[in-house]
Amino acid sequence: MSFISELSHRDRVFDFLTPTLSPVDVRHGPILYMDGVTVTFDGFRAINDLSLTIDDGELRCIIGPNGAGKTTMMDIITGKTRPDTGSVWFGSRHNLLTKSEPDIASLGIGRKFQKPTVFEALSIFENLELAMSADKRVFPSLTARMTGETIDRIEEVLTTVGLTRLRHRAAGILSHGQKQWLEIGMLLMQKPRLLLVDEPVAGMTEQEMERTAELLTSLAGKQSVVVVEHDMGFVRSIARTVTVLHQGSVLAEGTMDQVSNDPKVIEVYLGEGA
Repeated sequence: MSFISELSHRDRVFDFLTPTLSPVDVRHGPILYMDGVTVTFDGFRAINDLSLTIDDGELRCIIGPNGAGKTTMMDIITGKTRPDTGSVWFGSRHNLLTKSEPDIASLGIGRKFQKPTVFEALSIFENLELAMSADKRVFPSLTARMTGETIDRIEEVLTTVGLTRLRHRAAGILSHGQKQWLEIGMLLMQKPRLLLVDEPVAGMTEQEMERTAELLTSLAGKQSVVVVEHDMGFVRSIARTVTVLHQGSVLAEGTMDQVSNDPKVIEVYLGEGA
């Protein structure tokens, strides 16, 4: 069989082109560990000696006023920002501060930004197909094809995000909430161990918010989910553990009732009427 003929068998995967990823080891601790992390921008300390742990399979809500450091924290975890001091580990094997953004994503850390970014001209199914976990380099892409396993994975994700009946619809005609669910589905196609979700319900209807709460709580246990959100009603509906950031460090942590009754939190964030 000629080399060109070999390439026509698009279900083949060449071993020497397949990326090798060391598994995430959580046997001896949390899936995410941040300790003593500090970041300064032009003299402003955006993150100040931040220490935070997220357990495997946990759903954690992060709240705090504007400027508390929530976005910078996620930038550090995903490799977009390098801290001045501190350590950040994914499991016990992966020092995230030594890895690039693509490497961190390949390890199983997915991030959803506030504004959904989907391919609006493509169908929901095609969006999920494009997002599947695979080697995206040119040569492996030429040898890739849809497998039964991939189709099963897409069907599973469609069910999870509640878009099965709309699979052939163009993503551009979806409502704002549906686009948010599709983007979460695109991240799920990559089988992340840790999912970072930034303000998922901004601009949603009440019904969409309820569905989003159901979706995120259903993901907990299958992967760790960190939700940054300003809507306190939504946080209360999904929260198990809440971390309050203020001036770049942890101000309080506990259940929603515990943090909302904390005098320090009331003073700096929730207000006297909380």
